[in-house]
Amino acid sequence: MNGPEIHVEFAPELGMFVAPGRRAGVTEVVTDGVSTLGHVVESLGVPLTEVGTLVVDGHEVPVSHVPAAGESVRVRPVERPQRVPGAPLRFLLDVHLGTLARRLRLLGVDTAYESTDIGDPALAARSAAERRVLLSRDRGLLHRRELWAGAFIYSTSPDDQLRDVLGRFAPGLKPWTRCTACNGLLKEASKEDVAGRLESGTQRSYDVFAQCEECGRAYWKGAHHDSLEAIVERALTEFGT
Repeated sequence: MNGPEIHVEFAPELGMFVAPGRRAGVTEVVTDGVSTLGHVVESLGVPLTEVGTLVVDGHEVPVSHVPAAGESVRVRPVERPQRVPGAPLRFLLDVHLGTLARRLRLLGVDTAYESTDIGDPALAARSAAERRVLLSRDRGLLHRRELWAGAFIYSTSPDDQLRDVLGRFAPGLKPWTRCTACNGLLKEASKEDVAGRLESGTQRSYDVFAQCEECGRAYWKGAHHDSLEAIVERALTEFGT
């Protein structure tokens, strides 16, 4: 770039995306005079999914703003809770977030998940086609133009990942209503309805069952119920409405 020079300051929350020299205070950036401010910000490493507002000389501007020489730009993070207009709030997770996907489904959040790597273009296209917020730790994926909406997952810990998503988007929670395997809705089922899908001895030990309307998987309060219940209770205590 060899054009107007602008002054850019990134919010501390965005520091992980930019070069160390740009993480504190105002730095100078030379632009080409034709690229939008959104393009400039992305070229410096920050996905626009993580940008809340762009403030130029004290006034909010759209990402389509073309910066002029001498402008002072402040790049702010998204506000929480973040509202996603235009569709019911639902998510699409990439191949690396399987545990997070199961936990969101456990809480009744509409969560699609690709258990195999279908590639960045296909993920972004599915996000756009189904109007789903794409959650990923792949920064490059979140830069794709065809993406409808997205968010970076900052932690590698499933507990922290879940807390981050619930705090950022505040989805409605309806625990025990979705299949953790396929995201289908669960319905009450009799022991006879699910007899062919039960483990040996289960019919003698349990009387209350649910079944997925999509894949037919059966659910009951088995050996892992207490640990799952703990996840649900923590989420409801901190983020339930």
